[in-house]
Amino acid sequence: MNDQYAELYSSYQWLVPSQFNMAQACLHRWAENSHEGRRTAIYTEDELGHVDSWSYTRLSETSNQLANGLLRMGVQPGDRVGIAMGQRPEAVASYMAIFSVGAMAVPLPGSLESGAIEACLRHAQARVALVDTLSGPDLLQAHMNYPELSQIVGLGFQHDNIIPWRTLLARQPATFKPTLLNASRPALLVYKNPADKPLKGVLISHGALIGSLPGFVASQNWFPSMAGPFWSPADWMSAEGLMSALLPALYFGRPVVAALGRFSGARALEILDRYGVTHAYFPAHQLEQMASEAEPATAPDMQLSLRAIAFNGAGDRNEAMYQWCERHLGIAPNIVLGTPEAPLFIGNSQHKWPAAPGSIGRPYPGHLVTVLDPQGLPCPADVAGELAVNRYDVNGHPDPALFQNYWNDPDATHARFIGDWWLSGVQARVDRHGNFWYMGSCTSAIQSP
Repeated sequence: MNDQYAELYSSYQWLVPSQFNMAQACLHRWAENSHEGRRTAIYTEDELGHVDSWSYTRLSETSNQLANGLLRMGVQPGDRVGIAMGQRPEAVASYMAIFSVGAMAVPLPGSLESGAIEACLRHAQARVALVDTLSGPDLLQAHMNYPELSQIVGLGFQHDNIIPWRTLLARQPATFKPTLLNASRPALLVYKNPADKPLKGVLISHGALIGSLPGFVASQNWFPSMAGPFWSPADWMSAEGLMSALLPALYFGRPVVAALGRFSGARALEILDRYGVTHAYFPAHQLEQMASEAEPATAPDMQLSLRAIAFNGAGDRNEAMYQWCERHLGIAPNIVLGTPEAPLFIGNSQHKWPAAPGSIGRPYPGHLVTVLDPQGLPCPADVAGELAVNRYDVNGHPDPALFQNYWNDPDATHARFIGDWWLSGVQARVDRHGNFWYMGSCTSAIQSP
């Protein structure tokens, strides 16, 4: 293989528009063109086998109706809006509607119980939430202890304290002009671990999507070239599922598969086969589950179309999973690493530079990454330290992928930086060839000045 890394890395320059709204970039610009609007945006199925597809036009019109509804409910730019839904088109429409009005989405994973939901909503000071049947009971329970959540829009179920989704949308026009926003305006308020005390909400800007694109394109073997349907089982109520999978795929106008229900290895293989998925992203634990539950490999009658698969390398079995993908999926995966604070900042790209199996790769173009010792100095080769990402790239330009701050917590934000280096909480080493190796999580011993 011709190693193109040095040229790609040294020549990369960020082109972040001054005004940028994720809703316009990921959805509405496609729907504005009649030909593009007819293309499939979302293939969807549930555990019972019910299938459907939504075009970009249908998704855009639904988002516009919801955006008009949110305005009528009093949602203003900068407001926080909770969202708790599974992988479904309505979840995408909800995010796009929130972005369109200039508000911030507060994703609430389905794994959260009512106490954690309440804590996140209270910390975010959210007054409105959008919820489906999966999280409805827990959110309604949280509402009892947090009455400041004055309005709840419910999809697929009835309750005295909610506004039915259909009722809200039926009254609204299907046209809406997304709010013009500076790229640095916050789009997402994500809670990494709701069990943490105090809570830490990660503030992610609209422009952070641009920051995630080099890693997404590279880890998907130069997406969208030769790209068909994209799928990731990562939760869309997480920064990983949004910034490493869903939003970049929609940014490039490609169809995304949405699979409601429980994840299993067998079902994952069926989805990859049935939809002709060409590009996929897996969190490490889901790929490991897939490997353990589908060990005989793909069934003889399966004809997988995979051209790229990436998985998060924050695990102890990176090399084993690398080999499993080669043997059973017929493709060498790209191991990547990202966090809510810095999505897809390091990884591999099989089509552009050789990978050391098990390594988390090299910094993606646009990101300046190193390993720091306890004094905050770069470690020598093969010496473990804390993985760190700089606020600026090699040309001195701001890295748009890096988070803005921890919500209303300047002390916590300051504690995670030493100079311009953001401390990831990940232990790693870099070898003499420039490959980085994940060595587990760590508690930062580096003291900020």
